[in-house]
Amino acid sequence: MSEFRIHHDVNELLGLLNVSSGDGAELYIDLLQKNRTPYVTTTVSSHSAKVKIAEHSKTPEDFLRKYEELKSKNARSLDPLVYLLSKLTEDKETLKVLQQNAKERSEISANATSSTSASYSIPATSSKMSMQDLEELRKKLGNVTASSSVPQSSEVIRKMLRDRHNKKNPTQPNPVFPNWVYDRPALIGDFITSPAPVGEPVVSIGSMALSAQEHALVEDLLYVLVGVDGRDISAQPVLGRQSRSFIIDPSLDMSIKELVSRILPVASSYSTITRFTEEKSSFEYGQVNHALTAAMRTLMKEYFILITQLEHLHRQGSLSLQKLWFYIQPTMRTMEILTSIATSVDKGECMGGSTLSLLHDRTFNYTGDSQAQELCLYLTKAASVPYFEILEKWIYRGIIKDPYSEFMVEEHELQKEKIQEDYNDKYWDQRYTIVQHRIPSFLQKMADKILNTGKYLNVVRECGRDVTCPDAKEVLYTLKERAYVEQIEKSYYYASKVLLDFLMEEKELVSRLRSIKHYFLMDKGDFFVHFMDLTEEELKKPVDDIIPPRLEALLELALRMSTANTDPFKDDLKIDLMPHDVITQLLRVLAIDTKQEKALINAEPTEVSLSGLEAFSFDYIVKWPLSLIINRKALTRYQMLFRHMFYCKHVERLLCNVWIRNKETKQYSLLSAKWFATAFALRQRMLNFVQNIQYYMMFEVMEPTWHVMENNLKSASNIDDVLCHHTSFLDNCLKDCMLTNPELLRIFSKLMSVCVMFTNCMQRFTQNMRIDVEMKRLALEKSPCPARSEWKDEAERKRVTSKFVSEHMDALQSDSGFEGTISKFDSNFSTLLLDLLDKLSIYSTNDCEHSMINIIYRLDFNGFYTERLERMAVERSQRTAA
Repeated sequence: MSEFRIHHDVNELLGLLNVSSGDGAELYIDLLQKNRTPYVTTTVSSHSAKVKIAEHSKTPEDFLRKYEELKSKNARSLDPLVYLLSKLTEDKETLKVLQQNAKERSEISANATSSTSASYSIPATSSKMSMQDLEELRKKLGNVTASSSVPQSSEVIRKMLRDRHNKKNPTQPNPVFPNWVYDRPALIGDFITSPAPVGEPVVSIGSMALSAQEHALVEDLLYVLVGVDGRDISAQPVLGRQSRSFIIDPSLDMSIKELVSRILPVASSYSTITRFTEEKSSFEYGQVNHALTAAMRTLMKEYFILITQLEHLHRQGSLSLQKLWFYIQPTMRTMEILTSIATSVDKGECMGGSTLSLLHDRTFNYTGDSQAQELCLYLTKAASVPYFEILEKWIYRGIIKDPYSEFMVEEHELQKEKIQEDYNDKYWDQRYTIVQHRIPSFLQKMADKILNTGKYLNVVRECGRDVTCPDAKEVLYTLKERAYVEQIEKSYYYASKVLLDFLMEEKELVSRLRSIKHYFLMDKGDFFVHFMDLTEEELKKPVDDIIPPRLEALLELALRMSTANTDPFKDDLKIDLMPHDVITQLLRVLAIDTKQEKALINAEPTEVSLSGLEAFSFDYIVKWPLSLIINRKALTRYQMLFRHMFYCKHVERLLCNVWIRNKETKQYSLLSAKWFATAFALRQRMLNFVQNIQYYMMFEVMEPTWHVMENNLKSASNIDDVLCHHTSFLDNCLKDCMLTNPELLRIFSKLMSVCVMFTNCMQRFTQNMRIDVEMKRLALEKSPCPARSEWKDEAERKRVTSKFVSEHMDALQSDSGFEGTISKFDSNFSTLLLDLLDKLSIYSTNDCEHSMINIIYRLDFNGFYTERLERMAVERSQRTAA
């Protein structure tokens, strides 16, 4: 289960329980993450858990009855749930919260019931009801009747299953038996309950001699055992899934009646089996149930042969009740087992894999009874044939042919082209999914391998290649699981190798990833120097004023003029002007299914006008099947990293431009150095910060993580490993670059903003100063100055002019408060930088984010900030203690 799924489930559970905590869901999520285990822990013993719950329950009989009912319906994960409930009985605090929650829910339910009952009030009998009131009352009564839990008839269930199938497969409708199959009950072979015909009065059997009674009862029993009412034994009507009961003439001798009562359960079993095979053989119940009913009918042939032999003995006059009881006993056990299976399948509404799970469990439960186990094994083998045929096509060819929705893998209609368009499209995870209740229990451990085997082969097939596993053999059910487990594992390793070789060698996946690294992770330094020089003026414009084709042309020019020209995939690089800034895009990456995230995704682009630099990003064209790995979600993460580093590179260029402009100030006198020195030192500190952050991200985060991923890709055995390593690479880069921590990101964004505002201020000052210098120079040269005649040469003239202008600029900046502005920038930058270093120190210590501490070592290499950081740590500990 992914971290985001855990987050969603915890939030849902807290909402259902109305639990409000100051720590929110994060505390519980951290606990779950720390206590996760890769091993299967759902196999538990339910006996001790049942005993513990029964001891704490006020009505243990009701609990045990409900448990047996769910067990008979083959409810999945019942024992793990009982184990969890037994653990909850030991937690007094949780029990108290659950009891309070149950009380609140019962009150809400009671209020809803009272309001509903009030809405169904009937007018007093003394007043006459209008036609409108009568019609309204009829509708309400109809709704109440429709919502009542009345068992549905077989015809309704068949129609519901048929409609569900036709909705899913409109081009392949279910075949349907003609109506006369259901309209003629005599074809079923079960009892036909109809009123007895009126005729001559029948002589009471009790008035006959014992021998005559026995002879008559033997004949009646032979009829009853094949579903036909006798003269003195008649079947009772049944409703739904009830067992058949019989009425025996009360005047019958007690000894004979007792013996007859022992034989009648066989007739009841026959009725149950007949009704089951007739109902489940319909197409709507699937191929597995159809195969099961066919196997049961095969077993019933032996039963009919036995009855035929007994009829032959009866005609010869050599069949007594005792002999009938003797001959029928071996069949009773078989009929009992078949009835039990039929009842469980019927109650559990089992189809496909759930039917096979039930049969498999029964087979193992009869381990001590060889005859019963052999019978269940025969039924399981017969019922598993159509299921294994679907399985073979899936694991050997990657094709699903499941017309009745019985197989464990379900196909969904998703287009692979949307992987590059829709950020939230999860083609690889959602095109084929596992349906838990359709997994046979004997294939539970292999379910993931079965799913992945077919998925791997299906990807290759969708690329136009017909693949078939060379080790394909017929899969047969057996009590020795290793037989079909080996077949599944062979096909899995073949499918993994075929797809991995296809992507790595023919589609050049690693070369594609290197190409993306060149551009999105700024691997090609000369390319970015050319590109930023060419597009600097264009990207300064508002995003609405930028002409994308012009940017595309400049990108093409930069690619051709740099070492990127040797990249064979450079033509797949494209320009993308995003409708939102980098922070908004970061929040979109966090794919947690919450209301806030949905609102963020559906939100309109920001109303603030973005500049080209803020909106600029690269995009990359990836075709199928590489889009399984480099999907939209992965590209979005690459874009996040690129936009973050691109903006840092832009800030660095701005600071370098300030350094170049500041070179001009050296021509002025030392009097101006007293306020220029502060600005120069601040600029150098900012430049040192930005350059060290870039170095950390590129050489201490991305490069080592990239090499780890490359080595892991070489040892990957399947495409899921490749996906995992690639996703892990991107997630680690995002985390170590401070892009997944909102608090660090907020401080970093403010630092970048301070740097940009400082560069703008310095550029405006430098520009104004240059204009003033030129104006004063011209004025000085044209004005009649007494010392003008004393100038000996051009050098002397420049010296005098510079001295005059520098003295004038000192006075100008002193008046405008330039020194105060620089001091304010210095204070803001130092405060934010200390805050960032302090937060990094906390996260590197508490959350074991050891890579982030490297930033502290780089920015505080000479201990300049150490004393202030230690003072902040002491103050924080004092506040915590207080």
